[in-house]
Amino acid sequence: MSYRAPVEEIRFTLNHVVPMDRVAATERFAEAAPELVDAILTEAGRMTTEIIAPLNRVGDENPARLENGVVRASPGFDKGYRAIADGGWVGLAASPEHGGAGLPQVLNMAVNEMIAGACLALQLNPLLTQGQIEALEHFASDELKSLYLPKLISGEWSGTMQLTEPQAGSDVGALTTRAEPNGDGSYAITGQKIFITWGDSDLTPNICHAVLARLPDGPKGTKGISLFMVPKLLPDADGNPGAANNVRVVSLEHKMGIHASPTCVMSYEGAQGWLIGEPHGGMTAMFTMMNNARLGVGMQGVGVAEAALQAAAAYAAERVQFGPIIRHPDVRRMLATARAEIFAARAIGLACAASIDMARATGDADHAARAALLTPIAKAYGTDVGSRVADIGVQVHGGMGYIEETGAAQFLRDVRITRIYEGTNGIQAMDLVGRKMMDGGAAAQALLDEVMDEARKIGGSVPDHAERIWNAAETLADATQRLTERDTEDRFAGAVPYLRAFARVLGGYYHLRAASAGDDARRTLCRIYVDRILPQVDADLAELELGFADLRDLPDAALGLG
Repeated sequence: MSYRAPVEEIRFTLNHVVPMDRVAATERFAEAAPELVDAILTEAGRMTTEIIAPLNRVGDENPARLENGVVRASPGFDKGYRAIADGGWVGLAASPEHGGAGLPQVLNMAVNEMIAGACLALQLNPLLTQGQIEALEHFASDELKSLYLPKLISGEWSGTMQLTEPQAGSDVGALTTRAEPNGDGSYAITGQKIFITWGDSDLTPNICHAVLARLPDGPKGTKGISLFMVPKLLPDADGNPGAANNVRVVSLEHKMGIHASPTCVMSYEGAQGWLIGEPHGGMTAMFTMMNNARLGVGMQGVGVAEAALQAAAAYAAERVQFGPIIRHPDVRRMLATARAEIFAARAIGLACAASIDMARATGDADHAARAALLTPIAKAYGTDVGSRVADIGVQVHGGMGYIEETGAAQFLRDVRITRIYEGTNGIQAMDLVGRKMMDGGAAAQALLDEVMDEARKIGGSVPDHAERIWNAAETLADATQRLTERDTEDRFAGAVPYLRAFARVLGGYYHLRAASAGDDARRTLCRIYVDRILPQVDADLAELELGFADLRDLPDAALGLG
């Protein structure tokens, strides 16, 4: 079966679970009235279902390829990309000052989920462009903004994000790419970058690379890194693509999935670039791109999970072994828990986006803190759910799931990278228990207080569920307080189970909101989540309490070394 955009599911979530109405009530996002939101979701659903989804299998079987120094996109991807660009979807949340629609990020992320569910390999292209747009809006000079933003926002040009080097992955401070002043306000960029998603293609006439490099006077480590705009083709006096820059695609990586998304090794040999932001301030600007991408990648996980579950449910309804297998208890368990987790992950991601919108619209520090807290949770949980549900999809298909022709395996192969992209999920968890707890856990406790208050208010309609979610939130609040009193190693050793516990409590909370506003199906799904998934919070927090001692003392020989 082919993918169908979950428009009604997203609409319900925005109307009843995530505070979209609060976002639209602000002056900044007053245009996001219900009628416009409905129209946007409907059109995005039509485009992704009819135009983008058919490209998913084509791209897997016909990967992007490098020919004579130019990356050729998979068949039909030009049509798909043009549908995204010409529809205005790249610039949905971008500033109107340079041609964007200026709509809320929560709506943009809902659309991004649908595009990713239809074809993850293609959606990666506009996702990175959107991150670059945001970095330029915040940090670039007026000259760079006026030259690049209109073309990026319209989708005429595309953008990339370039951090990783062979010797510098997550340890960005170890990068060696250098930037030498040319004496005319530009810089000569020299170095090599790897794992560059959509680093080149023939979908757009120009590609704009946001490249981290070190100035001659840049100190060691991340504090000495600057960010540069390095176009593939140098714009001429009229802003059109001109002479080729000294940027070269060395090779394409051979990956287990997302075959249609070219992952490039890039070489810069004195390429001309322009500073974005302040000298040595590259990490601040790059993190703007990365945070945008982290939330976007979390929604990619949700999108692929949705597509994988649709395929699995359709197969289970048609496959007969002692009756339709969709009636078998274990198959039904897999499908039901997958649906419950997708709902939770979607709600967390959209709630994070709504907090970003509220922070931008009001300038309120509490909204900004909420958005920062939810970003690593949304990224890690969304992509974990994507992998879990894609794996369930293969299992539901049985032996046929291991056969490529069914398409079930592609979802699993494609989505697996999302748990590594933009900082592994372990790094997301360490960010949550480290940087995001530098306030003593205030933002986390404020969110858990909100969960408990809401559970009390809703309790009358679904009392048993509300009480159990309240108890889980209180237990997590107590664990959070103890976490803030522990040393760094103990925090990091328990970071992943802590993030998982936080996500599961939030998932229960959003299911509770849905159950109070929805029908019997919503209440049943809430019960499944509360009965089958929420109890795992206790196991997660038990692992958190173990700290690092047993892992530190474990001999390397026990790991098969030595």
